[in-house]
Amino acid sequence: MLELQNVKKSFDGVTVLKDISVSIENSEIVSILGSSGSGKTTLLNLILGIIKPESGKIIFNGNDITNVPMERRDFNIVFQDYALFPNLNAYKNIVYGLKNFPGRSTDAEVEAMIDLLDLREHLNKKIDKLSGGQKQRVALARTMVMKPKILLLDEPLSALDGVIKESIKETIVRIAKDFHLTTIIVTHDPEEALTISDKVLIINKGNIEQFGSPKDIIERPASDFVKNFIIKQLSIKRDNIYKLFAEK
Repeated sequence: MLELQNVKKSFDGVTVLKDISVSIENSEIVSILGSSGSGKTTLLNLILGIIKPESGKIIFNGNDITNVPMERRDFNIVFQDYALFPNLNAYKNIVYGLKNFPGRSTDAEVEAMIDLLDLREHLNKKIDKLSGGQKQRVALARTMVMKPKILLLDEPLSALDGVIKESIKETIVRIAKDFHLTTIIVTHDPEEALTISDKVLIINKGNIEQFGSPKDIIERPASDFVKNFIIKQLSIKRDNIYKLFAEK
């Protein structure tokens, strides 16, 4: 379990996160949903360990990791822009991190991940020859071969459209469920959050507005902000949302 206990964070005297407390169960897919400037990316960076809270605690499986450096947390992130090396082909990008952690994944495990993400035919391609969906799958493979304890995704679908977007969404869910992997996704898109997640954490101006299942949020919004942000911005009908998360 990942627990944030009364976490606060400010930058240059401006409070970005205000007394955040939340518990995320092992193997859950949780989306952190909010508009630009809401504090969701700051929260992701606190979990990853890029920055530290000014007060409060971060607990993982009963251990206080508040001051544990990022490289010792074994949480891995797929960045919004993929952060792939353009001078390397897809395969070398996938195995790049293993140079510093030999044995983290065996050759057989790397090959299995390549097949799982349907990357076999793209391994020798340079990054600029890949589509957005292919780049996203390479970034996922590179992260997964490191065997993260928590998978963090920063706006993983924002640059994708249509069928590719749906395919990557299904891939993320399959990986999370097959590997029993706690997965935390930052997004500004209510439809994305509601259709991919077990639970959604809605952030507004550094505060938690609501944390619950998609069904709870749709049927019982905790505030006018949640109601307006979720209901009015959805691009699909409510019945379709029910169908989508009921099938997960």
